[in-house]
Amino acid sequence: MKVAFISGGKDSYYAIYRFGPIDIGLMLFYEFPRPSPHLINISKSVETMLLCGIPMLIASVGRGREFVDTVGILRKLDVDVIVAGDVYIDDHLKYMEGVAREVGATLIEPLWGLDPIELLYMELRDGVEPLIIGADKRIAGWIGEILNSKNVDSFIELAKASNVDPLGEHGEYHTLVVYGPLHRAKLSYRIINTEEYNGYSILRVV
Repeated sequence: MKVAFISGGKDSYYAIYRFGPIDIGLMLFYEFPRPSPHLINISKSVETMLLCGIPMLIASVGRGREFVDTVGILRKLDVDVIVAGDVYIDDHLKYMEGVAREVGATLIEPLWGLDPIELLYMELRDGVEPLIIGADKRIAGWIGEILNSKNVDSFIELAKASNVDPLGEHGEYHTLVVYGPLHRAKLSYRIINTEEYNGYSILRVV
C-alpha cells in the first residue's frame, strides 16, 4: 500500500506528481491554536484530490498523540511506502523517518533537498496552479491570488523583502491546488470571505 501525506497544497501535490501513482491520500488534521486553512476549506481540499483520481482518508490526531495516532492509522492501512512533501526542515524529515521506521515502511521524499525557489518555479512550469488560501500578515495582500509564471517573480521579491520563505515551508502561507498535471478537471470555487486569526489571514472558499 502506497500512501501519500496530502493537504491539498502545492508541495504535497507536487511530491505525488514526482513520485508517481499512489493508492490513497492521507489528510491529517492537528489541534493547533490557529485553524488550518486546509481544514477550514476541507471540502475543497478533498475535492481537488478526488479530481486527480486519488482516494482520500481524512483523520484527526490528538494533541500530544500525533505520532502514536499517525502510526496507528498507517498500520491499519498496512502501508509499505509513505510519500511526503518535505523540502528542507530537518525536524519534519526526522519525524517522518520515525513514523516510517515505526510502521516498517519506506519513506520517499521526492522534494527533499531541492532549492525552495527553484522548486516553486518547477511547480509552476509543470502546470500546478496554487491558490493562496492562508497568508502571514507580511504577505496578506496575496491572499486569494493564484501563483503563475506572470506574477511569481513579484511574489518572490516581496517574500524575500519580508523575510518570508517564498515556498512557505515554515507555514508563512498555504495553498490549494485548483489545477495541475494530475487533475482530470479544474477545481471550481467561489470566495466567500477572508478571516483573520492573530495576524494570519485565511480565505474561505466553497
